[in-house]
Amino acid sequence: MGVEGCTKCIKYMLFFFNFIFWLTGGVILGVALWLRHDPKTSNLLELNFDGAQAPSTFYISVHILIAVGAVMMVVGFLGCYGAIQESQCLLGTFFACLVILFACEVAAGIWGFMHRETVSKEMMNYYDSVYDKAMTQSLTDDKKQAAASVLKVFHETLICCGKGQGSTFFTRLTDAVGVTDLCPSGGTTVSCHNRIQELFSDKIYLIGIAALVVAVIMIFEMIFSMVLCCGIRNSPVY
Repeated sequence: MGVEGCTKCIKYMLFFFNFIFWLTGGVILGVALWLRHDPKTSNLLELNFDGAQAPSTFYISVHILIAVGAVMMVVGFLGCYGAIQESQCLLGTFFACLVILFACEVAAGIWGFMHRETVSKEMMNYYDSVYDKAMTQSLTDDKKQAAASVLKVFHETLICCGKGQGSTFFTRLTDAVGVTDLCPSGGTTVSCHNRIQELFSDKIYLIGIAALVVAVIMIFEMIFSMVLCCGIRNSPVY
């Protein structure tokens, strides 16, 4: 015989929230793996030109997300088992893990909010440097070919061309006269700056929504775990 009354209700509520927490960890892990291997981001972030690698800030965030999802699944299982077994030791360990995770999530959220434009800006700067090198006549033919290959990946992946309306028109003009072959065949006039902004901003918001849902669940779990732990300690059975 274990806890009774309201404490027993909290026990099963904690189990339910932990199960949701465990599932959320699995979803975050799956989303992070999808972001890591998404063809659009992979094609862009694995580019290399003239010894310069594409910015890796986005991948660093995704790798952190993979680790968080895996840890959440372990902690969620620990909480489920501790609630069912009514173990003060497991519940105490679970609470400590939640506090650490919550603190890390808040810190990561503040950092992410302050640097929310960093990924897209770094990628735009990288694109601009490659574009300028490709269009500069002073470069050697080999380097122009290398720059053109990198730009082609950008343009074909994002269905865009050029840094802005002026450069888009100029690039399409040089394509038309046969000087270059950079723009996608569809005849798009969309700026690559806009496409890059859309691509990474959408993914950053997706990560932010997932983090907010997890934070709400963690707050309820910390409350329920402490109430259940106190209920177990005060129970005459124990």
